[in-house]
Amino acid sequence: MIWLFVGLGGFFGAISRFLIAGFAQKLAGTTFPVGTLTVNVLGSFIIGFLVLFFENVIAPQWKAFFITGFLGALTTFSTFSYETTVLLQEGLWFKALLNIFLNVSLCLTATLSGMALFRFIFKV
Repeated sequence: MIWLFVGLGGFFGAISRFLIAGFAQKLAGTTFPVGTLTVNVLGSFIIGFLVLFFENVIAPQWKAFFITGFLGALTTFSTFSYETTVLLQEGLWFKALLNIFLNVSLCLTATLSGMALFRFIFKV
């Protein structure tokens, strides 16, 4: 039964990734992969918050739905890797390094921020 929760979460996560990344990329108006960066940072923030929420509040099947399914489909590390490889192959070293730096530093910061928000809200 848990696989159904993962699958449904993945369904909604993949659709969310498509919509959010496309919107962010269009809004940015650049060839730099802002859409992927946006969903990676957003997903990192959400997982930082939810991992503590699920440890303290919610049943395991919802953890499977949101963290494994939804966030697994929302965040796009494989896309990040591909886009960085393309930038390197095109000789755009600065953009490739910037993409790596921004994804790693902003996603780690977003995860820590999500955890801090949870602790602030729930006083744990």
